[in-house]
Amino acid sequence: MALIDAAPARLGATKLVLIDGHSGAGKTTFAEGLSRSVGAEVVHTDDQMDGWDDQFTYWERLVRNVFDPLAEGRPGGYRRYDWLEGRFAEWVCVKAAPILIVEGVGAGRAEGRALASLTIFLDAPRCVREARSLIRDGLAMQAPLARWRRREELHFGADATAWCADVVIRAAHDDPVTWPPPRVPR
Repeated sequence: MALIDAAPARLGATKLVLIDGHSGAGKTTFAEGLSRSVGAEVVHTDDQMDGWDDQFTYWERLVRNVFDPLAEGRPGGYRRYDWLEGRFAEWVCVKAAPILIVEGVGAGRAEGRALASLTIFLDAPRCVREARSLIRDGLAMQAPLARWRRREELHFGADATAWCADVVIRAAHDDPVTWPPPRVPR
């Protein structure tokens, strides 16, 4: 992607790409496609969280365990949260690669933007996001996800995440998340 190539590395020698957006907007699918396209490492914020109540407070662990070592040219890593077991599980190594993508709700927050070479915000109509969530997560998860969505709305409003993103990609009602994405003017 030309935008990544043109951007300076701000996390040591690593170009950090932050992909944020509402639950069900397509961040993970987009990040995986971008990663294959540019050969980047990917970290998912869902793997950083200590359960449902750690939706935004995981950031300090991400900085300490991943960003700080990468800024020094060393590999980082973290213990991946196992949502089914309700605890942190195995250690995941993050190589000191030329490009690191961090995707998930809260990834594009103000605290990370100074380190980022590029921030991307994905959006889709609420009905599309909720339909994707129902397919992905099942009916039983919709109650906790409703609370999650309320908190993310408050976060995005206070943080101005979409407003501050370098690129905003909006899906239409029937658009799947595809790679490469359509170019949408802001």
